[in-house]
Amino acid sequence: MKMGKVYLVGAGPGDPELITVKGLKCIQQADVILYDRLINEELLSYAKKDAELIFCGKLPGYHTMQQETINHFLVRHAKKGKTVVRLKGGDPFVFGRGGEEAEALVKHGIEFEIVPGITSGIAAAAYAGIPVTHRDFSSSVAFITGHKREGSKEDLKWESLAKGIDTLAIYMGISNLPYIRDQLIKYGKAPSTPVAVIQWGTTAEQRTVTATLATVADVVAQEKIENPSMIIIGDVVKLRENIQWFEQLLAKQTAVANTAL
Repeated sequence: MKMGKVYLVGAGPGDPELITVKGLKCIQQADVILYDRLINEELLSYAKKDAELIFCGKLPGYHTMQQETINHFLVRHAKKGKTVVRLKGGDPFVFGRGGEEAEALVKHGIEFEIVPGITSGIAAAAYAGIPVTHRDFSSSVAFITGHKREGSKEDLKWESLAKGIDTLAIYMGISNLPYIRDQLIKYGKAPSTPVAVIQWGTTAEQRTVTATLATVADVVAQEKIENPSMIIIGDVVKLRENIQWFEQLLAKQTAVANTAL
């Protein structure tokens, strides 16, 4: 039997229109799609009617399907001659474990392609009116995971992040926000540094709250902001006041809809 092929596809940050043309073509041609919790399920409507759809999403603290099982499914279906799409929120190589999956495919001699997607660290910030770089405010940006692999040692270089990077884009950091705040302030980041937290970025449910580094944990708790959320730290957050656009667009659309009733 001819060996199949696996496509590790980034679905983008939530808005289904932000998937790449190549990513959409992969969905349309797939025999099997393994998809995550954070992908917009509207994208699955483009799959073939007989495509097998396998949910393997993860919730914080709960794994619907272990990574080793996902790797096994990718290999097994490819060995059956299937065209397999692993559909992942954002980009497969930005905190998406795409590297682990690619290694498993190499180990078993499975042909694959990587189809990059727009990562939330850029897209959610942009939809909140925050450019992660700006000539006047930021010439460097770091993408940071806000939680550690269970059992691992703390390996984030907090001093370097606090002193050497203008914009910090933190993924999956809500539960560890007080710790993140304390470490950054400890190593020299000003308590008055602007922070934005963007929940469900690029979707109709997007909510953005702003605060300072010193107050952000309290504001997030008060506003009941939960995952999935992006945390953006840096002076670029100041620009949101003037160039926020998406939430204003949502408000206009809501006003028009209410008027039509």
